Amino acid sequence: MHSAEIPSARPYLLRAWHEWCTDNGFTPYAVVRVNNAVRVPREYVNNGEIVLNISYDATHGLHIDNEYLQFKARFGGRPHDILVPVERIVAIYARENGQGMAFPLEEQEPQDAVAPAMDTYETQQALTADPVHLTAIDGDAGNHVASDGDDDPPPPPPMTGGKPVLKLVK
Repeated sequence: MHSAEIPSARPYLLRAWHEWCTDNGFTPYAVVRVNNAVRVPREYVNNGEIVLNISYDATHGLHIDNEYLQFKARFGGRPHDILVPVERIVAIYARENGQGMAFPLEEQEPQDAVAPAMDTYETQQALTADPVHLTAIDGDAGNHVASDGDDDPPPPPPMTGGKPVLKLVK
């Protein structure tokens, strides 16, 4: 098998990190480089990136297959269908301790590719707007999280030497 024929390990690693975070009581976040193939609320994109809370508590119908990360979530109290090609995910990490994995950006698809099956007129308008300029991930990527209706992510709980405790706020 030639190297061009080997499937990407990225979706398998994403699922593994998501499972590790979930099993250990951590909140998995995914850093996404946004282009026209990514379906997210554009008002939450910052410097060409969005950080998504992909925990089961923040999402509905979460599914990570070999091509897409997809789920439903609330942003600013409004429901959205999220669709992210896995090659646009550049990192996954646990919010509480920052442990995770970064991936190189694969520029295989054309920049004007559009995510399938647009649900709303507003989302369709956002995808036809000016292209997003991409920047590198900086150290405080967690400050750009938008999901589950929160405009700003809550600060991580103080470490007290024991196992972290996840507090649900609804």
